[in-house]
Amino acid sequence: MIHRRRFLTAASAAAAFSAVPILRAQDGQKKYRTALIGSGWWGMNILREALAHGQTLCVALCDADADKLEHCSEEVNQLTGGTPKIFHDYRELLEKEKPEVVIIATPDHWHALQTIAAVKAGAHVFVEKPTGHTVQESRAMVKAAQDTGRTVQVGLHRRIGPHHVNALKFLRDGKVGKVGAVRCFVHYPGGKENPKPNQKTPENIDWDLYCGPAPLRAFNSKIHPGGWRQFMDFANGQIGDWGVHWLDQFMLWTEERGPRRVFSSGGRPISGPAVNTEKEMTTDAPEEQIAVFDFEGFTATWEHRKFAANSAEKHNIGVYFYGTEGTLHIGWRDGWTFYPSNEKAQTIHEDHQLQEPDGHSMKLLWADFIRSIETKGKPAATIESAHRSSVLPMLANLSLKLGRSLTWDAEKELVVNDAEAAKGLRRDYRGPWQYPGAE
Repeated sequence: MIHRRRFLTAASAAAAFSAVPILRAQDGQKKYRTALIGSGWWGMNILREALAHGQTLCVALCDADADKLEHCSEEVNQLTGGTPKIFHDYRELLEKEKPEVVIIATPDHWHALQTIAAVKAGAHVFVEKPTGHTVQESRAMVKAAQDTGRTVQVGLHRRIGPHHVNALKFLRDGKVGKVGAVRCFVHYPGGKENPKPNQKTPENIDWDLYCGPAPLRAFNSKIHPGGWRQFMDFANGQIGDWGVHWLDQFMLWTEERGPRRVFSSGGRPISGPAVNTEKEMTTDAPEEQIAVFDFEGFTATWEHRKFAANSAEKHNIGVYFYGTEGTLHIGWRDGWTFYPSNEKAQTIHEDHQLQEPDGHSMKLLWADFIRSIETKGKPAATIESAHRSSVLPMLANLSLKLGRSLTWDAEKELVVNDAEAAKGLRRDYRGPWQYPGAE
């Protein structure tokens, strides 16, 4: 039987969202001297929102790619009439410009070193998700923020998106009943991947600096610009990119600090084995992966697939909460929907209220960041809570790499009775970069 959906009105959705305080820039309000580290597509998206908010004075840009710096500088000039200074090395930027706010939108392997340096230099930080590339890096970021007292907001913008906020309230209010299982997923089309020839490093890119503490690979346009998320030297694959948003949704709901056990399996059955030779390379992240997170009160799973997509189910992206009263789906452009167990009850749905054209809520997250700085309150995506969500993809990938489950002490953040896995919570840095201490 098909039931008529009951749509939430815009007024009721706005009322539910009004619990999130947002400060708008007004005449006479302070403008923060702001620097952007990582001046590519997404970094510029964040900076546009910062400039549009009205309390941002962009004083500096940083990137290992001179072309990205030039394009970003030109746009900032068009938007503001000002010309920010440009740097290739973030350390020089922090020393010379002493920004009050730093936006970090570099590949994941740079997040820890740059965030730690920025807060130690006295800046508040808006850093993209996930927090770090390895568990110990992420812990070091938390410690640096706590030691310095600087505000750190992580780019988990779904935390503040109206339909996400309202869906989680519906869940916390007990409307789904007792939840025993959670399923997070992203399915995209794709197919076999052919290796791409390595190229001579373009003159505009400092490739050694781009790789930084990660292994020095040959230059390949599969990595830059934009493809680095599917290379495990620089990121954590699909589960670390898309996955952390949806894993974060149930981490916001649960009162548990983390799972007791983690297991993951996956591979590249369609795209083929990863290639990395002197002549050519492919991506190396798993194209399909399933992870199981065993919590005390429920079991959560993650799954992604980069082939065949998924037109057989109602939704192909998001998170399902399975409860005794029904199933709640929190999605992206499909808003949220509750499917009641009682067949006579009506399905409840709320459309998204996303910020276009990208379909995100960065405007709201930036305003919340400035509010938290000015009120000395906690931002929506604190480094401490974002760390707990970001660790999940890292643990899943470690389990996948080792081929066995991990027993995890979420309070002490330690792998139990597995010395080899414990070593995998960090990795060696390429000299002269030094791995940050978390103690």
